[in-house]
Amino acid sequence: MMRLRLLAGLCVVLGLAVWVGSASGDPNVGPPVCPPGGTAIDGSYGNLTISGNRYVKSGTTLNVHGNLTIAPGACLDAFTMGTVHVGGNLLVSKGAILALGCTINSIGPVGSPCTGTTNDTVDGNLIADQALTMYLDGDTIHGNVISKGGGPGLSGAFLNFPIKDNTIGGNLIVERWQGGWAGAIRNTVGGNLTWSGNASVKDPDSNEVQTNIVSGNLMCNGNSPAAQVNPADGGQPNNVGGQKLGQCAGL
Repeated sequence: MMRLRLLAGLCVVLGLAVWVGSASGDPNVGPPVCPPGGTAIDGSYGNLTISGNRYVKSGTTLNVHGNLTIAPGACLDAFTMGTVHVGGNLLVSKGAILALGCTINSIGPVGSPCTGTTNDTVDGNLIADQALTMYLDGDTIHGNVISKGGGPGLSGAFLNFPIKDNTIGGNLIVERWQGGWAGAIRNTVGGNLTWSGNASVKDPDSNEVQTNIVSGNLMCNGNSPAAQVNPADGGQPNNVGGQKLGQCAGL
């Protein structure tokens, strides 16, 4: 199904432009995440701010010893077989797009799978403030993953917001994202998992919170549709060390 494909039906809204399709020079599996005209980035940096549209080419490495910031409205596409390491925090600003990591479960809309699993790592926290969307796939984040607000809105373009197959040392918190499909699937979370106030009117299967291993509590409130496990997509109940609360009480 479309919601299980990491980049399925990708339609990105950036400013007033609606973009679908491929960009010259971006050798990703499936269509690239960023709008046309992006340029490659690799090498080592102290702190780094991404402006405009950049991508990490397969087979290359982007190493940021300090903090990596995605500027407002910017895009970093690391949905490739490249490698990204962030020694500090990864900060995603309002209207920005981040795609990080690639696993064999990731399939683009034309059916081109990732050829393996990458080893993208964030030593600090990943914090998103009203990001347009993020694709987090097979990453190791030693701190927290916190996303507040954002998305194209309920009347905007259909966008996915997948958080899949990651190892997160702290808490995973996603609140008030509005768009097409969003979900947390097959993650290992060392703290609590909170999924609250996220909404979609275009996909009744949105807010899939399933097959996660959570050491702390699993808390879900105010999501529309309600947080759910979808067996049709291979979803299994979550393994939770603490309590299952709110909409996730039975998940």
